[in-house]
Amino acid sequence: MSLRVAVAAPFIQNGTRRLKENEFVVALSLDRDWFSPDQATRLIDVATGEGLLERGDDGLAVTFDPGEVTVPEDFAPDEDLLRERSAFERVLDSLVAEGTAKQEAVGAINTLQQELGLTIEAAAVVYARREGVDVDELAPVARDAVLDTEDG
Repeated sequence: MSLRVAVAAPFIQNGTRRLKENEFVVALSLDRDWFSPDQATRLIDVATGEGLLERGDDGLAVTFDPGEVTVPEDFAPDEDLLRERSAFERVLDSLVAEGTAKQEAVGAINTLQQELGLTIEAAAVVYARREGVDVDELAPVARDAVLDTEDG
């Protein structure tokens, strides 16, 4: 997943699991020339929202082992990393990363959504769990989507 690679790169570069926000921004904007400083700051927001980073008084902490991530030499992140992804997109990315064909997953999720009368997010979480893919961090997001639908 390229978001994970983009987030891991500054931590790998600095050999640490904690960085000040400005160090993270400098690593992505000046050192690597991947993003503008504003875009790098936006990436922090997206990565925090997806649980890859945690903000604290002492800066940013990565929530996964950056040492397990490989940053390909020719890697250049796409700007679409800067937009918030829906729970559905995040589950779909997890399924694809585990080897499920994207079209197969989308078709199965759509079928499940219709059969069970669920939101697309909830159906995606159910499908992923049935496939043995860990998406527990997205279950509350899917649940909230169901509750928002019921309230609306």
